Amino acid sequence: MASDIEPAEKVTAPAAQEASAPAHTTSARDAWYPAGKRDVFILRELVTKDFKLKYRRSVLGVIWSVLNPLLMMLVMSLVFSFFLRYDNIEHYPLYLIVANITWQVFADSTNAGMMSIIDAAPLLKKVRVKKAVFPVEKVLFSLVNFLFSLIAVVVVMLWEGVAPTPVMLLAPICIVLLMVFCVGLSLLLSALAVFFRDLIHLWSVLLMAWMYATPLFWPVSMIEQVPYHAVRVLMYVNPMYNFVTFMRDTVIYATIPPVKVVVSCVVWALVSLVLGYFVFRTRERRFILFI
Repeated sequence: MASDIEPAEKVTAPAAQEASAPAHTTSARDAWYPAGKRDVFILRELVTKDFKLKYRRSVLGVIWSVLNPLLMMLVMSLVFSFFLRYDNIEHYPLYLIVANITWQVFADSTNAGMMSIIDAAPLLKKVRVKKAVFPVEKVLFSLVNFLFSLIAVVVVMLWEGVAPTPVMLLAPICIVLLMVFCVGLSLLLSALAVFFRDLIHLWSVLLMAWMYATPLFWPVSMIEQVPYHAVRVLMYVNPMYNFVTFMRDTVIYATIPPVKVVVSCVVWALVSLVLGYFVFRTRERRFILFI
């Protein structure tokens, strides 16, 4: 009898110890996190997943985050300097790349954020999770790529002989405000896209028009040449004009941005966040019926 029982004890003892031991795996531990910590964990995991997927099977990997803005700046500098004669702008390559990466983080955030709820449909149908996590995660992922692209800005600054100044310490304020603006727009677009899929196609057209209405590659002084006063006002009120101006003033020209530019950035960030959050919260309960 003793010999028959002994093997069973040897088998069940480790199982009993494993059952009584605390869970050491990340998934088991984080399953019992408070709601706030669980959301942070989900955000971190989603950003990591998107980062790995973007550079999967890429030889250069994350280096593309630096090369891409550099190559774009090189092409645009050649085109607009030789054909449109914008080379009279001081530090034109730096003028281009600062505006380009600022615009790109906005475009990437809103494009990905708009599709975030639709793309997460399989998960949302199975797991109860805060839906706002998904558009916010897309903005954070775009921010990660933006931070890598700042290396390209440093390279161009060295090439142009532009030295860093204490005023550059104000640039993170602009980045934070821009991210808040992008979060608000992503919440708004993601909520509307669930019910109106035509918005997905319309947004790309709106982005193109918005890009050409923002002085990314053409001089700001051209706004004054617009014949209609109302159009000039709209171009100055344009959120991306203000964010780009904020970045250029602090990074290139070592000057504190005008008060109206800073106030415009703050107002647009808050309006976007409040509006986006309100629309998202009032519509999210019906998402499951349309995704």
